[in-house]
Amino acid sequence: MPTAFDSVEVDFRHVTKRFALREGHTLREFASAIVSRKAWTNDFFALRDVSFTIARGEIVGIIGRNGSGKSTTLKLMAGVTAPSSGEVFVGGRVSPLIELGAGFHPDLTGRENVHLNGSILGMTSREIKEQYDSIVAFAEMEEFIDTPVKRYSSGMYIRLGFAVAVHSNPEVLLVDEVLSVGDSFFQEKSLAKMHEFREKGTTIVVVSHSAPLIENFCGRAIWLERGQIVDDGPAKEVLERYTHSQHEPHLI
Repeated sequence: MPTAFDSVEVDFRHVTKRFALREGHTLREFASAIVSRKAWTNDFFALRDVSFTIARGEIVGIIGRNGSGKSTTLKLMAGVTAPSSGEVFVGGRVSPLIELGAGFHPDLTGRENVHLNGSILGMTSREIKEQYDSIVAFAEMEEFIDTPVKRYSSGMYIRLGFAVAVHSNPEVLLVDEVLSVGDSFFQEKSLAKMHEFREKGTTIVVVSHSAPLIENFCGRAIWLERGQIVDDGPAKEVLERYTHSQHEPHLI
């Protein structure tokens, strides 16, 4: 979908995302719903008529309480789910650090999964081959790379998934609480990699409950509440208003 702004990397236009929480399970429930004209499903709106743009090279943090629509927003950007209404445009190659290793096959080795996951992220066979040694070294998986990943610990799984994602040469990097997992050394190494991407001008969108991370790493913050934007502006200012709101009732 074309966008009117060449510098825009992410464009949400009146985006709504609706999930059906429950469906009737019997013919009697269905008939009752028809007669009473009640909904056959109970819908949950993760996002309601959300619009914003993110410029190329911008670093944006998305904040809000649990269930406010933060992760859904990233999944829409990643293309793993589609909006119920509205339009989502994302330019360039996207690397989602959302559910690390989601594309891994448990019966395949780490080596085989590097190639599989790299392909899922849009890397060519040549790119995977060129980056392979660096991926394994970053994940510190040399000793276990030919072991089926079903035998990996959760930390090993995360390290390899992160390593593949950050070596996919993304133009848009989506990060959902990834920097809070793993041991402290891996967290530091991961954050250093994130700073490298920032210096290269990569567009980065971060979801995190860590106020210091959002304030120090992001130039802008978008505050979501019950699927709608409450505030959007300089990260420090938005965080101050959000922190103050924690002692108040929901705004929406």
